[in-house]
Amino acid sequence: MKDDDTVFHALADASRRELLDRLYARDGQTLRELTAGLEMTRQAVSKHLGVLEAANLVVTRRSGREKLHFLNPVPIRLIHDRWIDKYTEHQVTALVDLKTELEENRP
Repeated sequence: MKDDDTVFHALADASRRELLDRLYARDGQTLRELTAGLEMTRQAVSKHLGVLEAANLVVTRRSGREKLHFLNPVPIRLIHDRWIDKYTEHQVTALVDLKTELEENRP
């Protein structure tokens, strides 16, 4: 459960979600690239990236003198499987059954 708490905490901040969206759009960005166009200092972006790394939502790799940041979607998928999927399965199954029944009873 501690991992879930860390991921939820990381996702709770709009600035961190923006950084994840930017990495989703183009993976493997440097701190400078991630900071471009944001109304945050490099230090603030770096701090947010630290929270995302602690939650394992972002992983880094050095390439020469640059540190590249990559999105790791696995923790989000685990949250989905644990907290969303199980609550929607019944409703989705009911809708599929209803659709099938309505289509079979069409005049």
